[in-house]
Amino acid sequence: MQLVQCTSTGQNGWLALRRQLWPEGSPDEHLAEMQILLDQPGRFFQLVAYEDDRQPAGFVEAALRTDYVNGTDTSPVAFVEGIYVAPAFRRHGIGTLLVAAVVTWAKACACTELASDALLDNQASQAMHRALGFEETERVVFFRKLIP
Repeated sequence: MQLVQCTSTGQNGWLALRRQLWPEGSPDEHLAEMQILLDQPGRFFQLVAYEDDRQPAGFVEAALRTDYVNGTDTSPVAFVEGIYVAPAFRRHGIGTLLVAAVVTWAKACACTELASDALLDNQASQAMHRALGFEETERVVFFRKLIP
């Protein structure tokens, strides 16, 4: 297994894996977001995990957040914005490797907390987070009101 930091929107597998995690976004929307991450290397960190045959197996994107992050006590906080392991590669330790790399990056950025989130109905993501050593801190329901 090899972890490679993303340095280009053309990074092998990055777009395809992103589209699997967030299928609602168009390729152009993903590419625009990916470019924003690349343009701010001090704030964002992204990796793709490759099998020995260079087949993309998973990815992680993380950010430094200085705004309030639910369940944390410090600032900045390293935040896992997205993590995904392709189904064929799950339960092989890839998520563990990706999170360990984010922890190393977070420590280099003087962070003492790593946070993430999952939708209330996404039981698989919640189980993955627990398996990766995260602890649940709170549950939130967001509301909005349109202003005419």
